[in-house]
Amino acid sequence: MYPDHTPQRAVEVHHPTPIPPPVVHPAPVVPVQPGTLPAVASIVLPDGRVVTGYAIDAVRPEPVAAKPAVSRTAVNVALGGVGFLAVCGGLLLLTSFIAALTAFIGQLIILAAVIFGGWIAVQVLSGSGHRGGTTVNIRRAVFKRNHFHG
Repeated sequence: MYPDHTPQRAVEVHHPTPIPPPVVHPAPVVPVQPGTLPAVASIVLPDGRVVTGYAIDAVRPEPVAAKPAVSRTAVNVALGGVGFLAVCGGLLLLTSFIAALTAFIGQLIILAAVIFGGWIAVQVLSGSGHRGGTTVNIRRAVFKRNHFHG
C-alpha cells in the first residue's frame, strides 16, 4: 500500500454510532359521551323494514363576520387623493401638449419663411418676373463714379 521509503502509519477507522428511532406511544382512546343524548329516530320503509338511527342536524355555515364600517372621512380623503393625482396628470399632459403645439407652430412659421423667402429670391433673380417696369441687367452695366451706365 505505501512505498518502501515512507514510514507506515496506523489507520484509525471510526464507525458512526446509530441513533435509535424515537419510541412512539399511541395515546389511549377514551370514549367521550356527548353532553346531551341525541334523539333516536325510526323510519318505516315501504317494504315494511324499520331503520333506526340518530337524527343529524344540518350543518349550518358559520355566520359571516360583519365588515367593519369604512369611515366617510377615509373615503373622502382617498377620493380627494385620486382626484388630485388625476388633476396633476392632466396638467402634465396639458403642459406637454402645449409645448408640442408651440414647437409645431414654430416649425410651420420657419417653413413659411423659407418658402416665402425662396419665392422672393426667385422673383428677384429671374429677369422675366418684372412686367411693365424698367429692367436693369447688372451684368452689362458699367460702374463709373457710382453711377450705372449702360
